[in-house]
Amino acid sequence: MPIPEDELLRLMLGHAPDALILIRPDGEVLRWAQGAEAIYGHTSAEVCGQRFEALMVPPDLHADHAGHLASVLATGTGAWESVRQRRNGSLLYVDVSARRLLDGEGQPLIVAAEKDVTALRVQRDAQLMEERYRELLDSTPDGIVMANPTGHIVIANTQAEQLFGYAPGELRGRVVDELLPPRYRQAHVGHRSNYFLQPRKRSMGSGLDLAGLRKDGSEFPVEISLSPLRAEGHTYVMSAIRNISERKRFEQALQEKNQELALANQAKDRFLAGMSHELRTPLNAIIGFTGTLLMKLPGPLNEEQEQQLRTVQAGGRHLLALINDLLDVAKIEAGKVQLHFEPVDCGALLREIDATLAPQARAKGLDFSLHLPGKAVVLESDSRALKQIVLNLVGNAIKFTEHGSVQLTLAPGRNLSAGDGGAWVEIRVDDSGIGIAPADQAKLFGAFARVNQSRPGAPEGTGLGLHLSQRLAEVLGGRIVVQSESDRGSSFSLLLPEA
Repeated sequence: MPIPEDELLRLMLGHAPDALILIRPDGEVLRWAQGAEAIYGHTSAEVCGQRFEALMVPPDLHADHAGHLASVLATGTGAWESVRQRRNGSLLYVDVSARRLLDGEGQPLIVAAEKDVTALRVQRDAQLMEERYRELLDSTPDGIVMANPTGHIVIANTQAEQLFGYAPGELRGRVVDELLPPRYRQAHVGHRSNYFLQPRKRSMGSGLDLAGLRKDGSEFPVEISLSPLRAEGHTYVMSAIRNISERKRFEQALQEKNQELALANQAKDRFLAGMSHELRTPLNAIIGFTGTLLMKLPGPLNEEQEQQLRTVQAGGRHLLALINDLLDVAKIEAGKVQLHFEPVDCGALLREIDATLAPQARAKGLDFSLHLPGKAVVLESDSRALKQIVLNLVGNAIKFTEHGSVQLTLAPGRNLSAGDGGAWVEIRVDDSGIGIAPADQAKLFGAFARVNQSRPGAPEGTGLGLHLSQRLAEVLGGRIVVQSESDRGSSFSLLLPEA
């Protein structure tokens, strides 16, 4: 007795190993065989009543899928190869055979048999890639893994096999996600599918921090670059994989060393800031008592005693200046410098400096001059810090000039290069001193930088004055620039924003 057609269809849908699916022309699923559930992971209850392409067809293949269905409806049969998406997001290749049926009311239906041919496709792709690229890939220093759109490895070079601990040819056919630790895999499936929708080159080091998973289960940090590759009308993705374990160890060691240095620097700053009173008090006592002895208040001094006391006094003052500079630098480095911004009359401040240092310049036989504009120049600044900077610049000019002149100039409304923007106030110190060689100017503002020390009779200095002045200028929102040539004098300009 023959089996009715609808009963035969029911038996086939229930027991066939392939994915047998019955759908309407609009894609609505009517029947979902056990084989389909096994291949795709969706149960019949989840799929029936839903549109097939919305669940199983990647978005970039929707148009192709609709075209194939239209062809089956028009001709009665059809066969093609395509890509499907499982419930877990992974992709697979299928061979599709479809046939048009009519229901009891004469309305068309489509029954499709879909067979998983991923393994066969991988073998075919692997043979193609081996013939074309094996020699080239084995010549590269990085591990190279090439995968097809379903995420299956079609070829891996020798370096990749060694990197992940697999025997030759053992990676072929595996899903590339297996090379990642489990915590990355679910997200990687989505990233991989999206990459094939919009394939693009991604350079080494531009991605997220990733880890590779060896066959033995051990992990190691990797960098990966991605490149799409077209062959035989299909798109593959080539991944170059680099083990960065050694670099990570260096980075970790460097980070730990930087932390140690930062802690040591903080301890130094705290020590210097906390020892200010202890360091300055005995020095001030030494300098003060030396001054009292030199004034001969306790009694007369012979020439040798007076010379020795002046040596002690000069050494004490030099050491006190060094300590003061060190403490000021430490405060700036620790972010503890306290500034009080208020309107500062620059002309009045420079006249104070003129009154303080002009006698010192004239005592050396130098022509000292002050040049101010016709109108007042007022800045929002910290007067103490501003005065300290200019005193240091003028003091250096007098110290390093044996013959000629020192000029102190205030020039408001200076427009500098286009990148600086706005107007600047310039406080410039010009001298006719020994000058600075171009090679030395680059290190001029470094801590403890002392140039021209090879010259006979070069003045002594702490090497901190210009460094401290530049740091203070930066705190005030400005900077110091220098123009100089050896034996032709120097010009130091303090530039501060006008508004």
